[in-house]
Amino acid sequence: MLRAGKSTSHAPDGGAQGLSPVTDGPPHRGSLIERAVGWSAQHPVLAITGWLALIVVALLSSALISGEDAHSTDPGGAGRAQMALRAQRVYEPLRESVLVQARQPGGPRLTDDPELRAVVTQLVTTLRQVGGVTDVRSPLEPGGERLVSADARSVLVTFQLTPDDQIRAHYYAAVKVVSTLAAGHPRVRLAEAGDESLSVAVDQGIKGDFKRAEFFSFPLTVVILLTVFGSLLAAGIDVLLALTTVAGTFGLLMTIGHWVPVNSATSSLVLLIGVAVGIDYSLFYLRRFREERTKGRAVADALGVTARTSGHVVILSGLTVMLCLAGLVFTGLDNFKGLTVGTAAVVGLAMVGSVSVLPAILALLGRRVDAGRIPWLGRRRASAVRSRTWAAVAGAVVRRPLLWGGLATLALVLAALPALGMRLQDAAPTNSLTRSVPTVDAAIRMQEAFPGAAMPAHVVIWSDQGGQVDGPAVRKAIDELRGRVATDADGLAEPIAVVPVDRVLVLRVPLAGSGTDATSNQALETLRNVVLPATIGQVAGVDYAVSGRTAFAYDFANTVASRTPIVFAFVLVLAFVLLVVTFRSLAIPMVSILLNLLSVGAAYGVLTWIFQEGHLASLLGFSAYGGVVSWLPLFMFVLLFGLSMDYHIFILSRVRERWSCGAADRAAIVDGIACSAGVVTSAAVIMTAVFSVFVTLSAIEYKMLGVGMAVAILIDATVIRGVLLPAALALLGVRAWALPRWLRWQPGAPSRRAERHW
Repeated sequence: MLRAGKSTSHAPDGGAQGLSPVTDGPPHRGSLIERAVGWSAQHPVLAITGWLALIVVALLSSALISGEDAHSTDPGGAGRAQMALRAQRVYEPLRESVLVQARQPGGPRLTDDPELRAVVTQLVTTLRQVGGVTDVRSPLEPGGERLVSADARSVLVTFQLTPDDQIRAHYYAAVKVVSTLAAGHPRVRLAEAGDESLSVAVDQGIKGDFKRAEFFSFPLTVVILLTVFGSLLAAGIDVLLALTTVAGTFGLLMTIGHWVPVNSATSSLVLLIGVAVGIDYSLFYLRRFREERTKGRAVADALGVTARTSGHVVILSGLTVMLCLAGLVFTGLDNFKGLTVGTAAVVGLAMVGSVSVLPAILALLGRRVDAGRIPWLGRRRASAVRSRTWAAVAGAVVRRPLLWGGLATLALVLAALPALGMRLQDAAPTNSLTRSVPTVDAAIRMQEAFPGAAMPAHVVIWSDQGGQVDGPAVRKAIDELRGRVATDADGLAEPIAVVPVDRVLVLRVPLAGSGTDATSNQALETLRNVVLPATIGQVAGVDYAVSGRTAFAYDFANTVASRTPIVFAFVLVLAFVLLVVTFRSLAIPMVSILLNLLSVGAAYGVLTWIFQEGHLASLLGFSAYGGVVSWLPLFMFVLLFGLSMDYHIFILSRVRERWSCGAADRAAIVDGIACSAGVVTSAAVIMTAVFSVFVTLSAIEYKMLGVGMAVAILIDATVIRGVLLPAALALLGVRAWALPRWLRWQPGAPSRRAERHW
């Protein structure tokens, strides 16, 4: 079994997480991690082959397992409506609308402009000749007055797309008709928006984001790794591990998708998070290995020490991230399930690869790990350098911990203050994507002339007995609903469409507002709580529920808000228990949790200041959003709490090593931080750079995620790591590592130096 040889350093190296210091002596079995690393080092070809086989199996598993993908169910009333529609034998037809108006602002009325009337007539006639296009409605035909705006300067032509296998072809055929007609009439604006066109815009945005993420993240990461290692081969090992990890995760996701709903946005998140975490974990391992080799240890001995130190850190950090992410399951939201599984899978694979295939590669390469040295950069052996800068910072802090700790805490509290006014607001395509997207521009213009027409509420009506619902009583109730809308709108508007779907009816009711703002939410509440109970609700044997983009966003935000305390409590308790088990201390978990809360709060404040209040918005390439996407604070909290443990566990482990080997309290703090500065700084730079790629993506929620995560990681790697953590440890002194007698489950724990404090 691997064991440490004699160290040539000035002080012996201790094991992390309370393990005994590394000394010469008879071989010992070691932990499971050490035994796994030892086996990989002794059988490198088998270990590498096994890893590649695992990735290949993961990629092929999706092809071997057939079946439909799992469907997600929306929360609340939107989910009830969705389930009623899924129970039908046919799908709900998708409805599209074409806005027709003069391009000149304040242009002519429909009745005064022959060209507008001719364009409408030609559009209706041509659409009726397109296969798969049905129920074309014209503002010039009887009953079409609902399709004319209040000022008569804008009109709508609406139609349905037959929901069959060729629906996308039907859609593009209709788009071609609209674009061809628009090209022949430059004075007239024809803008299409609706169910399918908005979905296509979102899908194309996600695909573009995925390509952009690939384009920026990998080259940026390679440049940083080359700077860190100064070696092509060392950097290539990290990149190779990250690439195979992400590839294997994508294969697993395609397989898991048969049972767990996987959102299309999960791919971009898994890619970027997988690259960041995969490289971080291998960086922790590889840097420690190079450090031990610099001290003069043989390859096998260096791997043994690395397994006991960085190997434990990687495993504990990975498990912490995965378990923290499991907190999202308590939301009960299907949209989080795929994201949770995908992120946990990529973190788990990265964790396993860093302590299995990575040691095998290092055992094979030995001294050749530094091959391909880059001039100037290659001369720097960063792994063997004790950071003078961070040593000076930590030294100043531990001499005056109250002063520097107080100033840093005050700065983070001030940064977090804007979060007190945070408004949660879900994103619809019209405010998530930029107006440069033609469909988004069309939807916004349509919203201005016909509020809610582009994204109406869908009122699904069905019989309690499962039979047909299209009877006289229901028709009368629908007429009453239209009458209420005409006389007392309350945020509801025409045109209201009635769409039969097998045994149910779907009413499409336009809502005022942008679709997800306070005005739209108020209109939705009026529809659900006032109008529908007074009309459809009076029909015996009939049930109803409201879905649509507004209803989904509203129900989703309410569900997240109601479940957030449960998720927060789970993550905080879990983090506390894990840190107590890891460091056998009560003070360390409390300090770590408080510091994490400070960094997360500061990130929330920056998000609110930039996106809600609009500061720096133009510099970052977007306009003020007016709020923060409802799911983002919860997701950021869970992910950051897991990822920030990487740095805390790594740094605290180095401090613990020095302390358990007899160093004075403050000397152990300064030395531990100085020795861990290189790898933590490198990991933070990579993580920040990768998350900064999110800012270049199209959707506003991705931009928010990128800014929030990058800010939090920067704060965690500088203010928290360099100032607050050493200040807290200096104030606690030996009490930092103390544990009450009644909590000690392992005799001879390294905390015995602190025994007298209990």
